Amino acid sequence: MRAWVVRTPGRIEQVELPVPRPAADELLVRVRACGVCRTDLHVRDGDLPPHRTPVVPGHEVVGEVVAAGPEAQGPALGTRVGVPWLRRTCGRCKYCVRGQENLCPSSEYTGWDADGGYAEYVTVPAAYAYELPAGYTDEELAPLLCAGIIGYRALRRADLPPGGRLGIYGFGGSAHLTAQVALAQGAVVHVLTRSAAARELALHLGAASAGGAYDRPPEPLDAAILFAPAGELVPVALEALDAGGTLSIAGIYLSDIPALHYERHLFRERTLRSVTANTRDDGREFLATAAAHRIRATVTPYPFDRADAALDDLAADRVNGVAVLTMPR
Repeated sequence: MRAWVVRTPGRIEQVELPVPRPAADELLVRVRACGVCRTDLHVRDGDLPPHRTPVVPGHEVVGEVVAAGPEAQGPALGTRVGVPWLRRTCGRCKYCVRGQENLCPSSEYTGWDADGGYAEYVTVPAAYAYELPAGYTDEELAPLLCAGIIGYRALRRADLPPGGRLGIYGFGGSAHLTAQVALAQGAVVHVLTRSAAARELALHLGAASAGGAYDRPPEPLDAAILFAPAGELVPVALEALDAGGTLSIAGIYLSDIPALHYERHLFRERTLRSVTANTRDDGREFLATAAAHRIRATVTPYPFDRADAALDDLAADRVNGVAVLTMPR
């Protein structure tokens, strides 16, 4: 099969690999589309330490089940499924037992610990594959599987009150999906981002305002989510919070955070929270939300053979919405 691999930081190359064999509890999935996530960029560039070399990136995979291991239970052959970032957890540690499997120290991730979806075929443990809502194309579904799910968890971690005022810093693939969930829940959304095209998209989707990344929002925020991997925005976002507000940091990677001033940034019970991956329940809840409320994924399609260009464009902020690799049919 054709696949793209990362061997050395900063470069991705197309190669021929054997079609993988599913393990006893796994499914073999023929890839139909794969989202291009900023985490893939961190894997390519070495911002995330290599867990497997070489590795096939990609963890927003939509495909069709074509084979299954003898112990695999779940989606039947021919079912359209999603292959997400969270690939496997131990199920026995204290975190798994108390419903925080995203913190499992033995957790494994698609496209980092195991080969992912920048390929014609991928395997996934059956218990970690998602059945997908109807009414969406493959390309529309792909970004929901990480950008959507992680954004949903970040929104939950932000403790936004009903009808509250949410600030979103950075407005790429995950943020533009999360904004729609918040708006569907009755929130007032203010977007702060450096991209003029992203500000235009935010207003089109229903944001109350859209300003520059370092601008002050027009009103104090009850909650904020930082999607941009820029630590220097942490004090900016904290200072924009109202008393009792929460800032949730959504990314797996963040540049260094400048020194915080206690009274200006944290006093009056403002809270700073990180987000680590997601649980399967997060994914199921978000996909149920997507089934009930039409979420418009702004997608820029790239042919499979242009995965390198898609990553370059993402790095240079030339992608509006989400880049998605499409497989020839």
